[in-house]
Amino acid sequence: MDVKVNATNVVWHFSQIGREEREALLNQRGGTLWLTGLPSSGKSTTAYTLEYELNRRGFFAYVLDGDNVRHGLNKDLGFSASERQENIRRVAEVAKLFADAGIIIITSFISPYRKERDFARRIHHDSDLNFVEIFMDTPIEICERRDPKCLYAKARRGELKGFTGVDDPYEPPLSPEMVARTDEHPPESIVAQIIEFLESVGYLPVGSQQSSPVYRPAAASGLKAI
Repeated sequence: MDVKVNATNVVWHFSQIGREEREALLNQRGGTLWLTGLPSSGKSTTAYTLEYELNRRGFFAYVLDGDNVRHGLNKDLGFSASERQENIRRVAEVAKLFADAGIIIITSFISPYRKERDFARRIHHDSDLNFVEIFMDTPIEICERRDPKCLYAKARRGELKGFTGVDDPYEPPLSPEMVARTDEHPPESIVAQIIEFLESVGYLPVGSQQSSPVYRPAAASGLKAI
């Protein structure tokens, strides 16, 4: 991703506290879990279920959600290709900052283009930060049936232009760390699989997978898969 640099006369200031000290304080390794997939593929439901379960187990995790970020940080952006690119660039940079602070960040964004997702991965790896791409591989017909906002129907009628999966492409990941099928497994099962994977690669300490079942908070029990 080529980004025009307008900032001049700026110098990076180094903290007196190292990443290792921050991670020791939190007793965890920071990193970003990047959930990507079609609209209504189950990204947000999985992200918030995972956030709850990680925090329940004593880990500091936080979700950056596509809709929520557009209420503030990215409220000035629309949905053209260039604005989608800037949306993901900003989110990737914010996620990297959170990860450097020792927090486990879970991003829930369609992020339809490989180039932008590759950019997010690269800036994490360049800073020696964990990055896990999780592809929510839900068939489009399932996504359309779930769609709580009826956006697919509007796009099919021509009332909504540039909608991912209808008249704007979604480029599936070529080599994601994980693939999740929300049409085959409930959120709790997918979250358990993610945690097991994070343990297997050393991003979570072995033994964090507890014998108790995964629960979502009561307030989230009515969440639809979006």
